[in-house]
Amino acid sequence: MNNTLLLLIIAPLVLTTGCSYLFGDDGLFPDNANRYQTAPELAEMTIPPSLNAGTSEPIYAIPPISNEVVGLGDFDTPRPAPLTAGSEYDAVRIQRLGDESWALVAVAPGKLWPQVRAFLTSSGIGVAASDARAGLIDSQYVTLKDSSLPTRFRFRVETGVQRNTSELHVLQQNRTVDATPWPAVSDDSEIEQSMLRNVAQFIANSAEAAPVSMMADRAMGDSGRITLEDQEDYPRLRLTLGFARAWASVDKAIPDSGFVIDDKNRSDGLFYLTFIGPQREGGGGWFDWLWGGEENHPLAGLRYELKVVSTDDSKEVLITLMGPEGALIERRDQQALLTILKGNIN
Repeated sequence: MNNTLLLLIIAPLVLTTGCSYLFGDDGLFPDNANRYQTAPELAEMTIPPSLNAGTSEPIYAIPPISNEVVGLGDFDTPRPAPLTAGSEYDAVRIQRLGDESWALVAVAPGKLWPQVRAFLTSSGIGVAASDARAGLIDSQYVTLKDSSLPTRFRFRVETGVQRNTSELHVLQQNRTVDATPWPAVSDDSEIEQSMLRNVAQFIANSAEAAPVSMMADRAMGDSGRITLEDQEDYPRLRLTLGFARAWASVDKAIPDSGFVIDDKNRSDGLFYLTFIGPQREGGGGWFDWLWGGEENHPLAGLRYELKVVSTDDSKEVLITLMGPEGALIERRDQQALLTILKGNIN
């Protein structure tokens, strides 16, 4: 046999057996996809007494499980909740309620935090103090154009109502002879508004290239402030906002969710609604998918009562949907309609 042909036959055999010999039965590229299932659990790390144990914490902490809807007894599996059911979020939007204003930003707090720091750096405003866990950045005193009094600002980053959104609040204070703590409201609302607009514009221009602060992200999270809970009798929404802002947010979200407001009673926390379904050109999108795409919406024309009630500590509200005069409705319909409403509250 030709020596060259013999080498061509033997070489693959040598390479095959060689891989097994050198790298084990799995070869050079083992399949480790399921290796974690048989991996041994290591002992917990021991910290010497001379070191501070408080500095040791998980890098990737497992968040608590929430925002789950599980019916009691027999039930239809609910559809997955959309991140945003009916509204299109701008990257940055100024919100106002009464005398209070803030910027709603469509990024998680961990991404908004370094953007605020970058704004101060680019503006030449020094940072006096910062606390990523509390979401606070205090500026040094600066003298603004057309202002004789030095002023300082406090920027507060908070988790938004929806997942992966944030809120930015600005507080302004003039320098006085005696050192005073931060006031409850700004000394000059016009300066506050001007600063809020400036930082909001900067964030909108630099949103795509923004870094992430892991400390701020871990401290504030990105799970939002609204959850869909299931109770023994009916599901409900839990919204971590005071009543005044919660009522205004729900009022604004109702038309975007396919309802018409027939009447409302703020003192009793009641909205009287008629569901008309999606009213958009080109179909209802995820609405159609939610109910199977019927040409005539199965719930269109039905009337409901939406109740918004403060909890005992007045820091949260509970939102329930019932039929006329508080009558119970199908659990699946409650879950579906509350899911739509949930995606539009901000």
